[in-house]
Amino acid sequence: MSSGKLKKCIIIDDEPAAHYVLVNYIRQDSRLELVGQFYNGIEALSFLRENEVDLLFLDIDMPEITGIELLKMLPQHPTTILTTAYSEFALESYDYGVLDYLLKPIYLPRFLKAVNRFFDASPVEEKLLPVTNIGIKVDGNQVDLDLNDFLYAQSLGNYVRIFTSERNYVASMTTNELEKSLPAADFMRIHKSFIVSLSKIAEVGREHVLIGNTNIPVGITYKRELQERMRD
Repeated sequence: MSSGKLKKCIIIDDEPAAHYVLVNYIRQDSRLELVGQFYNGIEALSFLRENEVDLLFLDIDMPEITGIELLKMLPQHPTTILTTAYSEFALESYDYGVLDYLLKPIYLPRFLKAVNRFFDASPVEEKLLPVTNIGIKVDGNQVDLDLNDFLYAQSLGNYVRIFTSERNYVASMTTNELEKSLPAADFMRIHKSFIVSLSKIAEVGREHVLIGNTNIPVGITYKRELQERMRD
């Protein structure tokens, strides 16, 4: 990383709306300095060859060269946070300095969570702006999910079924991706196929937890942590 208090970052995205959102968020974080905005990978590649940057906000799906192709062309990979509407394309990127990825539409709490990871922020700092909602893709549409309504989620392979107090959603993301987007203080994976909201657990049994009228299995490797967290 470059020296100095502020960390230099750039935005590489072909969508003006994404630039508008990210510029607004970056300006709200006094630790970051925005030093460039680019709408295609070619322009960004030229800039990166001549300038030192600490952090990239990089779209994957762009014309001419994709975000992944851009990373492959760089001799050194600055820390990168991907900004994408397609989570399935993010997985191959972790060999190229990718720290995290933000699913569009990007919400400020999720943005701050990713940036705090970059700065190794303490849990206290992360709680200043708690994550209260996440964006999920349902039938090709982005849905803003209120985490106060979240009960539990079940793995469906490359999808997850999310159960809420209002309705259920089948979201286009894996259980690992969902777990990563949820605030760890309030949600926990209790089985390879299930994530639960800890505050919604009504009863903890030997092999299950009860949420509403539903018994949800607890995997043997998760039992001790669950018991400890429910005692806190």
